[in-house]
Parts: sequence; structure tokens; C-alpha cells
Amino acid sequence: MQNNDKPSGLARIIRERRSIKTGYRNIPVPQELILELLNDAVYAPNHKLREPWRFIFVPTEAKQLFALEMAQQYPEDMFENRLKYFNEPDAYLIILMTDSDNQKQKDEDFGAVSSMIQNFQLLAWERGLGTVWKTNPHIYDPKVKEMLGVQQGERIAGFLHLGFYSDVPEGAPRTPAEEKFTVYQPKYDL
Repeated sequence: MQNNDKPSGLARIIRERRSIKTGYRNIPVPQELILELLNDAVYAPNHKLREPWRFIFVPTEAKQLFALEMAQQYPEDMFENRLKYFNEPDAYLIILMTDSDNQKQKDEDFGAVSSMIQNFQLLAWERGLGTVWKTNPHIYDPKVKEMLGVQQGERIAGFLHLGFYSDVPEGAPRTPAEEKFTVYQPKYDL
């Protein structure tokens, strides 16, 4: 184990990664790149190796029709706004996860999926691919689930908006861990 004060490359990537919400460069996102990143991202910890995820990729060439279909799921007065919104990214990766009535399993699986998504976002950042994880209300909409072919026993964990970017947003400071850190003190002596 290294013992030095220099942050590792991984620490640097974790601190530098940003959510890219706009400013995509209109460059196609290769399916091969997404699969390459996913094949590393799935090494996230997951209880009993359930691998509680499934993926739907919306490639750049299908994005306009996808945006149109998604915008149609909204009320008419929101159509133009949602059409513009769904056309902003260059591609999408929709993350589906298993759903369970068992609260412990549901929590474990959501933790695993969240870890996998974080892995994916860090790997994408390293390759210059911007992402943002969105959990807008449409992920709960039965019409959207039907449109995407979400199966019985699955739910949508989120949409990852994808695209190559030019400008990196300013990072927001984080609260130092010391401010949210306590040390357990036993109540009794042995």
C-alpha cells in the first residue's frame, strides 16, 4: 500500500467528475464505448452477485425519435419543452433494476445499481464522455415503462444523459468528512 500525500489518479477523477447537463458537442456516442464502460462498471459490489441491472441504450441516431416518443408522454402544454429537453443529450443509457417486495433486497440492489452507475460515470469521465444521472418523474410513468419494455419485476433506476462535452462546469465544494464524522464510544467497560 502506498503511503504518500499525493492523491491517486482515481481520487483525482472522483473529485474532477462533473454532471454534464448541457453543452454536448453533437458527436455520436459509440455503442462499443458504452459496452466497454459497462463491462468494467458492472464490477460494482452487489450482494450475492445478483447483478440487479439491465440496460437500454438509445444511440445518437435514434435520439430524435426517442425524444419525440418521450415528449408525447407529457401533457400537450409541455410537449415543446420536453422535446427540446430530450434532444439535448447525444445519447441515453437507461438503467433498469430488479424490484423486490423484500425491503432488505430492494435496498441492497439499489445500493449495487448506484455503485455501478457511479463506476460508469467515473469511467466515462476518464474517456471524455459526459454523463448526468436523472431520476425525473417519467421514470415512474407506466406509459414510459411500457414504451421502453420494462418487464414485470423491474423498475427504472434512472436515465443517464450522455454526450461528449467542451466545457467543464465549476465544481461545488463538499463538506469535509470531519464535519460529519463521529467515533463510537462504548457505554460500558469490559
